[in-house]
Amino acid sequence: MPRVWEILKKFKEACKFRGWRISENEDWVETDNQYHNFLWTKDIHPSSFRKIVSNGKCIVREGLSYKVVSASYTAWLFSETPFESVVRAVFENPGFAERIALYDMSPLLQGKNLCIKLNSTDSCVFQEFERFLKSELKVKLKSLSPSVKTETTSKNLALEEPA
Repeated sequence: MPRVWEILKKFKEACKFRGWRISENEDWVETDNQYHNFLWTKDIHPSSFRKIVSNGKCIVREGLSYKVVSASYTAWLFSETPFESVVRAVFENPGFAERIALYDMSPLLQGKNLCIKLNSTDSCVFQEFERFLKSELKVKLKSLSPSVKTETTSKNLALEEPA
């Protein structure tokens, strides 16, 4: 997943110009005493997803030591289309939806200028991430909403364009 890493690295560099604190080694951005955590993965088992989301922690390095902090928001950057049950967990749990954003970056990694998003948070960092994708990388963002039709394969959620 080097492409996702490269995108996130460029975005974090852009965050410095906004005066936001970033981590060189971990993938979080701090602003207004809130941590906006980025997790990138190929896929994740739904039960592991729920445990990680419920925990809501991230690691912050301070000098040679680390501390665990509560992440105010977490964005999941998927290099493959996430499991339908992961998407459904965010839709069906208002507590998750307020703190969790999902970005299916698989179309982008396949050479398409498209990223599927599920972001109902009020995270200024995630809003800036979306602006960065649009303006810097010319990526079209398509929102996933409960009204969007889905087609289930054995593993993943596939998205259709609305009619």
